[in-house]
Amino acid sequence: MRPLVTIVMPFYNDPYVGQAVQSALSQSYSPIEIIVVDDGSWQYVDRLAPFMPYIHYLGKANGGTASALNHGIRSASGEYIAWLSSDDIFYPDKINNQVLFMQEHNAWISHTNFNYIDQYSQVTHYRAGVSFERMVDFYRCFLNANPVNGCTVMMRKQLFAHIGLFDESLPYTHDLEFWARAIQAGFPMHYLNEPLVAYRRHEGMGTIRHREAILHEYARTQASVRTAIAPIVAAME
Repeated sequence: MRPLVTIVMPFYNDPYVGQAVQSALSQSYSPIEIIVVDDGSWQYVDRLAPFMPYIHYLGKANGGTASALNHGIRSASGEYIAWLSSDDIFYPDKINNQVLFMQEHNAWISHTNFNYIDQYSQVTHYRAGVSFERMVDFYRCFLNANPVNGCTVMMRKQLFAHIGLFDESLPYTHDLEFWARAIQAGFPMHYLNEPLVAYRRHEGMGTIRHREAILHEYARTQASVRTAIAPIVAAME
């Protein structure tokens, strides 16, 4: 029997949410559980109405993406967890190919390549992810950047029992901190070099609207990540 996969989708006032949910429902893989966590939205909630019979809808007070992810993860029944932002799109074979890849490599956490799309869902950049031939080069990238797109990541749910959930005190860099925590705990991030996600860049996205706050928080998080990852890189070289 194939393992159940839970797709967790944080949602907050996002006009693209219908496209995201439809992409989750259109996966070639089964069985899949879809959890949409409404993080206190007051706009575009009606766009979920056609999908309600097919999803688990969880409402909560606004607390940020990390709190929404954690809320969904706690409720998830799947052996594997995939994160889908409400403005992005999973291509139809995303879950299928990534589950097979993780089983083949006995991976606890993995990420994939992706394409950039615009507000009209047109691809603007194919294979936008950065590929590394050696794991040490990938880890070295963490010393100065975040080389992982969160919406390409799939994890075993059991990983959270080992290293904890996302840090809700980090509104913008909870993903980077979590990747570093996984690596430091001995769970390598395996890379599937297939573009299985369409990552939407648009004027309403949080990375544009909150740029200054993100840069300030990123500087602090990056410093702690560098401290955690640098010894691992040194040991691999």
